[in-house]
Amino acid sequence: MDRLEAMRMLLAVIDAGSISAGSRKLNAPLPSVSRKVAELERYLGASLIVRTSRNLQLTDAGREYVETARRIMADLEEAERRASGEYQTPRGTLTITMPVEFGARRVLPIVLGYMEKYPEVQLNLLSLDRTVHLVDEQVDIAIRLGDLADSSLHAVKAGEFRLVTCASPAYLERRGVPEHPGDLAQHDGIHFNKRAFFWTFDVDGQAVEAIPRNRLEVNTAANCVAAAVGGAGIARLFDYQIPDELASGSLVPILQRFDGALRPIHIVYPRQGLLTLKVRSFIDWALPRLRTVSAQGEAVDV
Repeated sequence: MDRLEAMRMLLAVIDAGSISAGSRKLNAPLPSVSRKVAELERYLGASLIVRTSRNLQLTDAGREYVETARRIMADLEEAERRASGEYQTPRGTLTITMPVEFGARRVLPIVLGYMEKYPEVQLNLLSLDRTVHLVDEQVDIAIRLGDLADSSLHAVKAGEFRLVTCASPAYLERRGVPEHPGDLAQHDGIHFNKRAFFWTFDVDGQAVEAIPRNRLEVNTAANCVAAAVGGAGIARLFDYQIPDELASGSLVPILQRFDGALRPIHIVYPRQGLLTLKVRSFIDWALPRLRTVSAQGEAVDV
């Protein structure tokens, strides 16, 4: 029995949540995966998983074995990377996750420049508006917006962004300029996905909710921007979503002193032993460029 192959299949099954899902993840026949796991259990003389109608549960022996197997596979991958030269020159596949819109507007131009500089690295970009578990989902780097939850991951600050309350000049001329969040009750609002925190303001150090009348609700930032430019009402968006509109004056920021503190942008990565050159080189490439974009609020030449 190939124990390393059996370990790999067991870990895939555990991570996927079922033998059938594990077989799909491995692109392997279901009977083969099931047989390998059973052979491993027979070899060890211990039950590793309890199969139920809904999911899999690890036994006590299974939990200890899986933890050890993960370390063994990580050490093996490290040895293979060293042997393949990932510590001599950046090469291999680099998987990066990022928020959808921020990634398209701010990260993708930086990635394209990196690809030109490092032709031996293949990029796999995952644009997702959810928090990805880097180790479990085999992701090398994440670009994350906002405060970070406590974790074992390493993070480096790569800039800042802010919320902007804004409206078109035509709307403000027609309806007047609100001077205080409390004035919003007399105004029309463009609401984006009912995210109430978008309308929480900092008033004398206190978080105060102030929401304009709901005249229009949209589910994409692009529609929110277009409606605001068209004069439909007041919107609240992130500054990276409307750099051109702010620069041209088609959207005017209002209530700026109540919009709260800047929010951080981080590059996040797991740290297990030496960083491969592909990870280190991307961080070194992206960090100053993200900071420049964040400071200027506009695209940076790459």
